[in-house]
Amino acid sequence: MSTVDDLFKKLRADDKRAFMPFVTAGDPDVATTFKIIEQFDTIGCHLCEVGIPYSDPIADGPTIQASFVRALDAGFKLDSLLDQLPALTANLTMPIVSMMSYSIIFRKGLEQFVSAAKAAGFAGAIVPDCPLESAAELSAICRDHDFSLIQLITPTTPLERARKIAANTTGFIYFVSVTGITGERSDAPSQALDQIGQLREYTDLPICLGFGISSAQHIQAIGSAVDGFIVGSAIVKRVAKAKSPEDFDGISKFAESILSAVNNL
Repeated sequence: MSTVDDLFKKLRADDKRAFMPFVTAGDPDVATTFKIIEQFDTIGCHLCEVGIPYSDPIADGPTIQASFVRALDAGFKLDSLLDQLPALTANLTMPIVSMMSYSIIFRKGLEQFVSAAKAAGFAGAIVPDCPLESAAELSAICRDHDFSLIQLITPTTPLERARKIAANTTGFIYFVSVTGITGERSDAPSQALDQIGQLREYTDLPICLGFGISSAQHIQAIGSAVDGFIVGSAIVKRVAKAKSPEDFDGISKFAESILSAVNNL
């Protein structure tokens, strides 16, 4: 079992949900990324998703796309991140998982990437564009390393394909709440709840909701129907605007407001 599995096992035993903030690695620089992750850990976030910048957007909206461009323009390199990461993860309470393109993993080599990522302190990887035909091989390698392979299911995923995706997923299923790209939205994606209910019929994996979750009101509207919530663009936007220590404190306070709503479900 990975540390992600352990986390959700404990949360389920306590009838609690997870809050997972997202941060882009290297935006504006790796040192700042690490400080933000440390703040998320300090306030009690359950898990952190770390986006690995990539030149070609997958399902990323303009806010996260822009953060990737800033990080790449600043010289972000994955190998450098993996070299520096153990100094951070050794002192974290929460697990961290990467969010990255399958092409990066494929280029590095499946076994080599999983081994290096696990050694650096990542507990798993979210791979939005992993081809279903390649998922079994990557999933087997991840299982051998107790490394979670987290995959996405969308509102338009056919039922049979969703079952195959779930079979090759470990840790949790990332359920995309809306059709489209990442980004803040004004309304809670309540239409996703019926589909999540269908998913529960053929998988015991935790199901976490992302895309468009950006306020405590969204959390309250969705309630305990899911096992966790992922908030990305709303945080990345605040990182982009931050110019002073007080601004970064504001990011933590925003995350605390989401965390409080999750903890009170």
